[in-house]
Amino acid sequence: MTLDDIRRGERVFIDSTIFIYHFTGVSDECRAFLERCEIGEIKGVSSVVVLAEVAHRLMMIEAVADKLVSCGNVAKKLRGKPQVVKRLQVCRQQVERIPLMGIEVTPFDMRVLLFSMELQENYGLLVNDALIAATAIVTGVETIATADSDFKRVKELHCLSPTDIDVSS
Repeated sequence: MTLDDIRRGERVFIDSTIFIYHFTGVSDECRAFLERCEIGEIKGVSSVVVLAEVAHRLMMIEAVADKLVSCGNVAKKLRGKPQVVKRLQVCRQQVERIPLMGIEVTPFDMRVLLFSMELQENYGLLVNDALIAATAIVTGVETIATADSDFKRVKELHCLSPTDIDVSS
């Protein structure tokens, strides 16, 4: 099943990769999927953890695209250039658009954090991925739209990925 196969009215948790591929113009499938969320055909759900991840990655992309820093350990380079970080605005504008796209953004609390540690232990997930999986499961969403194959290890989630990009890594 692909992102295009999601049924009308279905609740789908959205991982950062879907937003990144949409905002960077890499995937028409991600764009079309998010448009379906925006018109209310699909009930998109995400989390503040996902939005923080999107903000971070878009900041790195924006800094390199604008030639403010070179590729390679971009975060480290930006840490030493707070005046450059202050000028990065596109990442913020794009993250602020997410709730306006019909996406429900859920917070996380101690219960989600503790459950994420169980998922980390059971499935070998890194911290953010465990938090994302835990948030989806706790909010009752069984399907996750993602290009991150690590979520396929989580038996409680059904993963759907865009097919117009290489998600093998």
